[in-house]
Amino acid sequence: MRNISISNELKSRCLGLRLGCIEADVNVDESSIELLAEMTTRIQQISESLSIESISKIPTITASRKAYKVCGKDPARYRLSAEALLRRVVSGKGLYHINNVVDQLNLVSITSGFSIGGYDADQIEGDIVFGIGDQAEPYSGIGRGELNIENLPVFRDEMGAFGTPTSDSPRTEVKEQTRRFLMILIDFEGDKMLNEAVQMAEYLLKSYCGAEKLEILTIE
Repeated sequence: MRNISISNELKSRCLGLRLGCIEADVNVDESSIELLAEMTTRIQQISESLSIESISKIPTITASRKAYKVCGKDPARYRLSAEALLRRVVSGKGLYHINNVVDQLNLVSITSGFSIGGYDADQIEGDIVFGIGDQAEPYSGIGRGELNIENLPVFRDEMGAFGTPTSDSPRTEVKEQTRRFLMILIDFEGDKMLNEAVQMAEYLLKSYCGAEKLEILTIE
């Protein structure tokens, strides 16, 4: 696995921050009936057990929103991806079906409450550092266009910012031609759910994405 680290600036603000990282060879395809069935079951369970108001009280969501605030970003305006997905589910809108790799990531995210980055690893240049966005730092989010990432937690490589807990970027987007996949689960407060979520992702990747040569690592 490539070198992944957390900047001292971000560590000093989010003392319990950990990253659950999985890198694997995958086969990107349409989601199978079996994966879609797992998603449907989980969506129904969440819809029946959560309200919009209760989403922010989920421990992993609470911790993520707190991290945004201490970094200087409004989590209501720059919605965390996990919270946005859960709001869709609770509102009865379900989830978009993108491909098997992205769909399993979203399933893990709504189950755990962790915002998760999913990247074409071959499009990442050099080492990865998880830090805080700078003023006027250029960034484009998938389906969002230009995004102000000042004070937002952000993943960077040698070419610049490519991922945030709000929106990943087109440069490292998972597409049909993706062969090596990097998945980063963002745990802002040392939650016990991280190991379970990583194990769930490993199972889904092996079962539905043909994952091989898996490497799993926790970064603190």
